[in-house]
Amino acid sequence: MVVVEAPRFGKPGPPMRRSPLIIGLTAGLGLLLAYSAYLAVQNVRSILMLIFIAMFLAIGLNPAVVRLTKWGVPRGLAVAAVGIGSMLLLCGGIFALIPPLVQQTGELVENLPGYIDNLRRNDQLNKLNEDYQLLDQLKHVATAGNVTKALGGVWGGVQVAFSALFNILTVVVLTLYFMAAFNRLKEGGYRLVPASRRERVRLLGDEILTKVGAYLGGALAIAVVAGLSSFVFLLIVGVAYPYALAVLVAITDLIPQIGATIGAVVVSVVGFATSIKVGIACVIFFIIYQQVENYLIYPNVMRRAVKVTDLAAILSVLLGVALLGVVGALIAIPVVAAVQLIVREVVIPRQDSR
Repeated sequence: MVVVEAPRFGKPGPPMRRSPLIIGLTAGLGLLLAYSAYLAVQNVRSILMLIFIAMFLAIGLNPAVVRLTKWGVPRGLAVAAVGIGSMLLLCGGIFALIPPLVQQTGELVENLPGYIDNLRRNDQLNKLNEDYQLLDQLKHVATAGNVTKALGGVWGGVQVAFSALFNILTVVVLTLYFMAAFNRLKEGGYRLVPASRRERVRLLGDEILTKVGAYLGGALAIAVVAGLSSFVFLLIVGVAYPYALAVLVAITDLIPQIGATIGAVVVSVVGFATSIKVGIACVIFFIIYQQVENYLIYPNVMRRAVKVTDLAAILSVLLGVALLGVVGALIAIPVVAAVQLIVREVVIPRQDSR
């Protein structure tokens, strides 16, 4: 005879009736909870953005860790080597970049009215200035004091510097943590999937992570090539502030589709302010270089990374900029590549089987 013990905390009562009052109260509590979650996300949006950037960088650096482990290096030492190497490169780049960049940027701001006066040498621009006083108004606005005031003054610059330093340190520390726990976090995420589908999700997830890592490495390599090429060209033609402008070209080149054009336009404007011949040379150089990058450098670097159509890339970049700014533009293409992979391997076969 089987003896059934009574529940320790008493026998459960009958389920509550689904009266309109209970349904309305439950729906109201659900809406209130959803709105509270929305407010919470808005309050910590900047921190979530830093976490997202750190995760993206960890995914991008993980292939280097994997390669070291294939060479027989223990994973802990591989993570330490990649992390220390990345930090040394970052620190070296900052120490090499900040002093000349600050000096040249300050000189550029101080000499901006003089460059505007040089634009009067162009007959078309001079005629437009006579009709609409465009250059006169631009010179009146583009003074060192106005630029400093637009940037928030000295105290605003100090706040921006400390905020940027805090964000960089936070991203570096989080990236190291994510790299160290990469496999554990990945397997923990896969365990949330039902066991019957876990193997397929693992294969798709690993492929997506590989594409993201390959894209990030390729984008950094292309940006470095663009910056170095621009620096050498600017030194040859004698454009002022070549270091700051080359850094600008490298940074903007990280933005897919439109970044290279933005950097080229800025540098060309500075070139025209120097002289008409230098400006024309800048335009010719960037037209030729962008063709080389688009049809030679980019395909060779990205051949094993992501394959996204031009239309999908442009639309994804525009949506990424609208949603997350520059960060959205940087992650737009690997996200689209991941979506295309899921559609091709999951959605289309399921639709075909119906």
